[in-house]
Amino acid sequence: MTKDMTQGKPMGLILSFAIPLLLGYLFQQFYNLVDTLIVGRYLGVDPLAAVGSTGSVNFLVIGFCLGICVGFSIPVAHKFGAGDYVGMRKFVANCVWLGVAFSAVMTTFTVIFCQDILRLMNTPDNIIDDAYAYIVVIFIGIPTVFLYNILSGIIRALGDSRTPVIFLVISSIVNIGLDLLFIIQFEMGVAGAAWATVISQGLSGVLCLIFMIKKFEILHIKKEEWKPDGHMMANLCGMGIPMGLQYSITAIGSVVLQTAVNGLGSVAVASVTAANKIGGFLACPFDAMGSTMATYGGQNVGAKKLQRVKKGLYDCIKLGAIYSLIAFLIAFFFGEQLGKLFIEAKEIALIEEIAGNVRLYLSITAAFYFPLALVNIIRFMIQGIGFPTFAIFAGVLEMVARALAGFALVPILGFTGAALGSPLAWIFADAFLIPAFFHVYKKLRLQIGEEE
Repeated sequence: MTKDMTQGKPMGLILSFAIPLLLGYLFQQFYNLVDTLIVGRYLGVDPLAAVGSTGSVNFLVIGFCLGICVGFSIPVAHKFGAGDYVGMRKFVANCVWLGVAFSAVMTTFTVIFCQDILRLMNTPDNIIDDAYAYIVVIFIGIPTVFLYNILSGIIRALGDSRTPVIFLVISSIVNIGLDLLFIIQFEMGVAGAAWATVISQGLSGVLCLIFMIKKFEILHIKKEEWKPDGHMMANLCGMGIPMGLQYSITAIGSVVLQTAVNGLGSVAVASVTAANKIGGFLACPFDAMGSTMATYGGQNVGAKKLQRVKKGLYDCIKLGAIYSLIAFLIAFFFGEQLGKLFIEAKEIALIEEIAGNVRLYLSITAAFYFPLALVNIIRFMIQGIGFPTFAIFAGVLEMVARALAGFALVPILGFTGAALGSPLAWIFADAFLIPAFFHVYKKLRLQIGEEE
């Protein structure tokens, strides 16, 4: 059930690992997209805007959780690549202890301060109640986020990128069914969409746990290996917290930008919501490439094969460049038609305005998808080879760029300024990440002693 990425041609390994990941991300985005479609078409523009207005704070909190989980999987990949299975199991056990602690603290904190956060973000009065009803349920479900992402990260660290996809497919189908049941049948409003997400996320986590127990014999943790280890916990936190902070610091800029968009009114918020959902779907291959680089880099550094690290990075960048062009063409020619899917036909007065906004937003962001590809590929590679703190600096630059867009571009350019926020952030991040990779690669060569 495992895959050794330290042997064989990098391009073939990258494709075979990334394609299942891509399918998983697509299904994850698909049910997020269906959530939004059902809310928009059955509940209306204001509830759609309410869900969208929580996107940045959702990214701030849940992104921190995801970053921690990705970071926790890196020492596991290193130990697997080095063939140290006892050390690997001890790291897995300590991942569990830390996951329980982080999820308890973060759930308590976010639920208590949820309403205050929404008011600080200048959420419009006509949508703030729905926004709270949605996001507080998402925060209650933080433990399910940790459950799935820690376990799926460990499975991927051992080279199996296919199994988590199967569980995502199952949870996606369940999520869509629960959306329809909770929103249409039970009339739970936007909270129904949130509960559907949380329940389906929890299901995928439980399936990962059952699978690991039954299929991964090398992960059968012995009683003595469950003992908390302060050194290992420090190592895991040293990887996970910087990656979590990278997501959160980046999200601070998104919060500033979202606050500026909120000031443009609920139609603008609904337009950005629809565009971001479509854009998230189009950007799935970049997410898959990034996660692949984290595992690929981690295993090859564990095996002390640095030349394979650089070759794999270059091969993945080629894939990113090809797909960037394809995604731009889709966004440019079909963006308006995709935007119309989110609005019920009876709201004809709003359809054209929102659809036009969606096409504009997608066309601008997709034109800069190659910088986004570089951000994901290089950042995750740097993290995978053991330098997670560098991600924080890239996150700071993304935060600054989005904050500049929120404070300067949106007041001047309006909706167009909002669309320029992410491209500006990707360019800022790349300006740091590209030279950073060559710096850390040189540092590793000196540490390991491999000749170029």
